[in-house]
Amino acid sequence: MISHPNVKVNLGLEVLRRREDGFHDLETVFVPYFGISDTLEIVRGDEWSGTSAHLQETYSEGVSLRQAISADGKVMITIARKEGVDWDPLKDLTVKAYNLLAEDFPLGPVKIFLEKTSPVGAGLGGGSADAAFALGMLSDMFGLGLDKEALAGYASRLGSDCAFFVHNRPCLGQGRGEVLSPIVVEGIDFGCPGQGSYEMQVVVPEGISVSTAEAYRGIVPREVSGLACDSLTEIIARPVEQWRDSLVNDFETTVFAAHPELSAIRQSLYDSGAVYAAMSGSGSALFGIYRKSSL
Repeated sequence: MISHPNVKVNLGLEVLRRREDGFHDLETVFVPYFGISDTLEIVRGDEWSGTSAHLQETYSEGVSLRQAISADGKVMITIARKEGVDWDPLKDLTVKAYNLLAEDFPLGPVKIFLEKTSPVGAGLGGGSADAAFALGMLSDMFGLGLDKEALAGYASRLGSDCAFFVHNRPCLGQGRGEVLSPIVVEGIDFGCPGQGSYEMQVVVPEGISVSTAEAYRGIVPREVSGLACDSLTEIIARPVEQWRDSLVNDFETTVFAAHPELSAIRQSLYDSGAVYAAMSGSGSALFGIYRKSSL
């Protein structure tokens, strides 16, 4: 079973208040972006893999390809990434997805093959996408019959934006980002050519990775600062040309201060004709939205 988990982009992000549990309440609009995706294959422990040979031929073992087997032997995982795999494969979110379902269901042994082409630490949610897709694949593989509501419940336990990828359509995100409501975002092709008047382009700066902790460092929630909270649903409903002065990502304040080159990239997107440009999530990826006639 093979899938291609896509990434997401945040249209606006308002940090509202700090919660008693240490997290923050926020409001954002998640949209899928299909121009960047990973390749995820999961097979039963005794089955043949369709991607294993490709990974072995393409990546050098030890740095850009790492493998591991869980202590109980039920999960074997192979992760390949050209830039290197600098995390423990057994702590990958796809393995955590398996372990989470295994707490409630008698899952058999599996082999997981993950080719990472989505960036790490760029605010695009690639790891969360892998986890959400893995939950759905495991449900189908073992006949668990989990619907989207149930899958989203498991996904929200793995990460604040994981549940979005279960639905994988434009959603207003509230709470930690796991409280989702469908929203209409008209006229924009999210990396998948269609009939919209606008096209989104995502830029991932090389050599810049921003952790969530770094992005939150120095953030003053709007409840404390007294900064007004415009309704994102109302802003998104306006013409895209009107978003520049009203659709704001609060993380840009702290992240741009630490990485001024990201602010320069955003300006370069406007200079190249974007009608709207911003950082996605906690960064470092940025995106521009262009009228197709201007490309």
